[in-house]
Amino acid sequence: MSLPKGLAEDVSKNLVMVARLIDEDPEAAYAYSKIALRLASRVAAVREAAGFAAYANQKYSEALAEFRAARRMTGSVDLWPVMADCERGLGRPEKALEMAGAAEVHKLDKAGQVEMRLVAAGARRDMDQLDAAIVTLQSPELASNSVQPWTARLRYAYADALLAAGREGEAREWFAKAVESDKDGSTDASDRLAEIDGVEFVDAFVEDDEDDSDTVTDAEAEVEAEVEDEVEPQDDVSVVDELDDEDDEDDDIEDDDEDQDDGVEAAAESKEDVVKEDVVKDDVLPKEDDDDDKN
Repeated sequence: MSLPKGLAEDVSKNLVMVARLIDEDPEAAYAYSKIALRLASRVAAVREAAGFAAYANQKYSEALAEFRAARRMTGSVDLWPVMADCERGLGRPEKALEMAGAAEVHKLDKAGQVEMRLVAAGARRDMDQLDAAIVTLQSPELASNSVQPWTARLRYAYADALLAAGREGEAREWFAKAVESDKDGSTDASDRLAEIDGVEFVDAFVEDDEDDSDTVTDAEAEVEAEVEDEVEPQDDVSVVDELDDEDDEDDDIEDDDEDQDDGVEAAAESKEDVVKEDVVKDDVLPKEDDDDDKN
């Protein structure tokens, strides 16, 4: 179906953004796919892109509907494996296995057939049929020494199934083969292999940051120690003790003042007593001058 030039350009721009963001930012890719779908829902490429965007966001029901629509428009079987995987995502592994045995699989190219084998093995594992999953993955493509776009993923799936079945030695061998064929790092086979070998990777940048943090802490500790030495009172006398001594001196001064006041009062009282004694004497003792005058 052809679109007007301006509309076709708008749809094309949105589809480009879907392809660019689907791995890095699936949610943004999904948003662009909805715009393209609103502009041109009758275009098979738009329905297919919308299906993959929904699939990347684990919206399996929506993705399956878009893939079916695209297949009806084109008549192609290329989407058959991903449609079967949507059935797995919806919790229907039996339906995925049914699709794996359908006639459409024989119409797929080599890449599509390998993809269908991966989906079927995944469905077997969903049903806890590990041995059957291992057998499903055993194929001429797995045994081949040539490296194809699907080789790393196929070897990885086989190694993972072996490990799940407790066959660690064989799993290690196939993880190593997956690493050899995974030129673009599409799997984490190297990490899985290191995990089996008991190898731990340490982030050097994290260690450097921790060392810098420790250095700053030590320096701060030295500065704090110097400051404490400078302000530390001599003779192990604390500021509180000095304040207590000052309070004691003030108390002694107050006591001395009180003693002086007591002494002054005592002297005054003594003087009064003397004066009183003199007065008594004057009143009691005879006056010599008067007797002389009488004589």
